[in-house]
Amino acid sequence: MIEIEIEAEGWNTALADAEAVVDTAATKALGSVEGDVVVLLADDAAVQDLNARFRDKDRPTNVLSFPAAESAFPHLGDVVLGLEYCVEEARAQGKTLKDHLSHLVVHGVLHLLGRDHVEDDEAEQMEAEEREILASLGIADPYAGERG
Repeated sequence: MIEIEIEAEGWNTALADAEAVVDTAATKALGSVEGDVVVLLADDAAVQDLNARFRDKDRPTNVLSFPAAESAFPHLGDVVLGLEYCVEEARAQGKTLKDHLSHLVVHGVLHLLGRDHVEDDEAEQMEAEEREILASLGIADPYAGERG
């Protein structure tokens, strides 16, 4: 089950179908994995607070993932997205907010499932999985512009 909480009402203004976009992307990212995920659509101040408290990085970011302990099953974890950061990032990258939000939700859920991108080989695997999931949603490769 995907539970979506909207803490920053600006999400509904920026993207009228934000809840449907999040639900679709999170469901696709989970695939056949059983479990519950909470996705919080927050503002940058809330994300900055969480980033400072849990990652020692006192700044906003686009997406944070908080995997749950195995003992919390069926809860897999929480994904938090910052509105202003996501809107600006989508604009700067020439992407629609819908496509960018879908990518960030997929990225966040994959972290809950144990994927990571610290090492180059992990990053390549995770990005390939993201591209495959996003392609199934009709969304172009979000990393295409990064290749040189």
